Amino acid sequence: MIISEKVALRINIGLKKLQPIVEAKKKQDINESDTVNLIRDILSEILGFDKYEDITTEHLIRGTYCDLAVKINGKIKLLIEAKAIGIELKPTYVKQVVDYAVNDGIDWVILSNAVTWKVFKVIYSKPIHQELVCEINFLDLNNRHNEDIEKIGVLSKESISKCSLDQFYSQKQATSKYVLGNLICAESVVNFIRKELRQVFPDIKVNPDEIRNVLLNEVIKREILEGDDYEDAKRKIARVYKKREKSENKEVNGTNQIETTVASSVNGNNNSK
Repeated sequence: MIISEKVALRINIGLKKLQPIVEAKKKQDINESDTVNLIRDILSEILGFDKYEDITTEHLIRGTYCDLAVKINGKIKLLIEAKAIGIELKPTYVKQVVDYAVNDGIDWVILSNAVTWKVFKVIYSKPIHQELVCEINFLDLNNRHNEDIEKIGVLSKESISKCSLDQFYSQKQATSKYVLGNLICAESVVNFIRKELRQVFPDIKVNPDEIRNVLLNEVIKREILEGDDYEDAKRKIARVYKKREKSENKEVNGTNQIETTVASSVNGNNNSK
């Protein structure tokens, strides 16, 4: 993702100013309320959100106010669950903010204690769940490194306005080990491997099932072929293949229809003669 010079400069200056403050507040072990104020400063001075127009603690969801809600053009784009700066961010803590997001149809949530920022994508499947897209340690960021500028920059107002967070998620999915694991076992890939094996071992016959079994049991790590992430990748790829197959069938049917029409026309002309 490319960050503009203007945004990069703001992040650079903001990191130099706020990192020492966050470090000091961590040593002081400030409470949750003060941590929320610290997160607001980061959202404003580094990420470019207007502290009074874009950030609110007054977003009511099912009778409860979430810690922070971030808006773009008046529409909520992010919900943030904040914990005191000294609290370890456990997976169970994100459930509450994900429940809030689901009720409002929001795609992105953040769990943060000002030092650690965990960014989650809400996956509206059955069952609804969340996927950790990135984790940022604010104190580890180096304002002189472009990679670190871009890492935090994905959460900037400018990036979220351009849906860059969604693009970042898609990019990560494209190189996900679960997606690649599914693709390696796809019929087209197995057939390609079989074809290449014939070139290497022309006298040996290997059927697709043998290749797939070796891939599943000996080549690919077992962890990649199990769990929710694997199933999500499997469903995503299946949808793509189904859509492609439907399109190809439609194209074939259309071609057959044209051929039938032409043949009927030719026969009609012949009969009239």
